[in-house]
Amino acid sequence: MVSLSRHSHNALAKWLWTVDKVILFVTLALLAIGIVLDITASPAVARRINVDDFWFVRKQVFYVIASIGVIFCLSLCKLKTIRRISIAGFAVIFALLVLTLFFGFETKGARRWISLAGFSMQASEFMKPIFIVVTAWLLDCGKKYDYFPGMGISIGLYGAVALLLLLQPDVGMTLLVTAIFGLQLFLAGLPMLFVSILAISGIFVLILLYFTFPHFHARVDQFLYGSDETSYQINRAMEAFQNGNLIGRGPGEGTVKLHIPDAHTDFVFAVAGEEYGVWLCLIIIALFAVIIIRTLRASVKETNLFVMYAEVGLAASLGLQAFVNMASSLHVIPTKGMTLPFISYGGSSLLGSAMEIGMLLAITRKNTASEDKDAQ
Repeated sequence: MVSLSRHSHNALAKWLWTVDKVILFVTLALLAIGIVLDITASPAVARRINVDDFWFVRKQVFYVIASIGVIFCLSLCKLKTIRRISIAGFAVIFALLVLTLFFGFETKGARRWISLAGFSMQASEFMKPIFIVVTAWLLDCGKKYDYFPGMGISIGLYGAVALLLLLQPDVGMTLLVTAIFGLQLFLAGLPMLFVSILAISGIFVLILLYFTFPHFHARVDQFLYGSDETSYQINRAMEAFQNGNLIGRGPGEGTVKLHIPDAHTDFVFAVAGEEYGVWLCLIIIALFAVIIIRTLRASVKETNLFVMYAEVGLAASLGLQAFVNMASSLHVIPTKGMTLPFISYGGSSLLGSAMEIGMLLAITRKNTASEDKDAQ
């Protein structure tokens, strides 16, 4: 029988006593909420495409089980293993992003998906955590070794990734990756003058994107003037929140899922608001806040620069993506086809978010510092 005592030397016992159990349990809670909301929202979508009512539910349960496996396996890894996985993974996912431009299939005017062994995959969802860890390692090496141009290499990799994302085009993901990378550069000591220049440049880039990418242009115009099909979905989502009020209309009693094609993905937060009310929306927000605040508090005390850059980047990625999804549903910002981590339906989104949490749990384990010294 495997011993799980604090003084046991087996890998499972070490993991149990060093992993951040609060973040782990919060993640499992988000996954559970996601399954409940998928059972509520997806049958109506399934009927519209002529498959059985629980087709999406069965696939989501499979993805959730796979995601839990990914979280567990990655959280067992040492820092050197996480770095190696990220470096190797970067090469693979970068190649997939290139292949997507040539062999991917187009959906809603964008070529973001590629079919592999019968599964549809959005490579950009996996690039996020891998890119964050790779840049954290490069920036750390740049600090440790004067001869190593860590910041220059990381900027070059960012430029290559951003270019591939814009060619799809996926402006929202590009902006998300840019914001996270900018935060990492700021933590790495980028002078305030350069930070200011980048911030001003970012404004001009947004204006350029507005006039360059028709899809981005349409989303901004819809937000400002409200004049297309997306406005109809937003109006329905806002009605859903109003109908749900404080306690909701009850499980299965909502109507927004009958009218919005993406009720189980982009607008799942509206389904939660209508059927379960404000209280569930606040719980979802609180669960994401726990992950972000707990990680940021730990990063303040961190002396290992790689760990600090990586954990702040990973937490920011989850937090920003959740904010974009929820704010879009509430019509606070222009709509963006970005999922709510752990809750929206989708294999790539779930597995990509699982990689973020798995890596975050690995680098925040209590014995991280000693492991990293051993890895040098």
